[in-house]
Amino acid sequence: MARNIGVVQQNKFCQPLKVIFFAGNRFIMKLKQGDKAPAFTTTDQDGNKVSLKDFKGKKVVLYFYPKDNTETCTKEACNLRDNYATLKDKGIVVLGVSFDNQKSHKKFEQKYGLPFTLLVDEDKKIINDYDVWAEKLFMGRNYMGVLRTTFLINEKGKIDHIIEKVVSKDHAAQVLETWGL
Repeated sequence: MARNIGVVQQNKFCQPLKVIFFAGNRFIMKLKQGDKAPAFTTTDQDGNKVSLKDFKGKKVVLYFYPKDNTETCTKEACNLRDNYATLKDKGIVVLGVSFDNQKSHKKFEQKYGLPFTLLVDEDKKIINDYDVWAEKLFMGRNYMGVLRTTFLINEKGKIDHIIEKVVSKDHAAQVLETWGL
């Protein structure tokens, strides 16, 4: 189980600083609003190198989804596609992340005409850095998978908001409303 024991570290005023989860013999720091977004470098659906630092000075929607070409993930991607012009007009960059490979991402992009970048994370480094790999339950079966989560990262590279209850069919409006745009 990825998240089995949680401990809250406190400062001398008994205010919580960070929640640390123990997973096996690893410590996982749960990201929160105001934290610096973990840096990453990977490739996109076209094989181009992409780093978070490439978007410094821009608002970034970093959305994690379980799998290309699945029903809910497609609804989410198409909603962002359909509202991409509005997001772009607001100065927002959209980056999707899953552990699918480059070929799968390219097919997904082409099949649905996705105008934004899909990041390849086959080794789950970004997924783990953002702590969105966890135990899930589906049809009575426990398994490990990506938690559908969106991080709204500001122009300075800090996490403004974390959307854990994503509304896939209306995600762009959820992003704009959460950011107050």
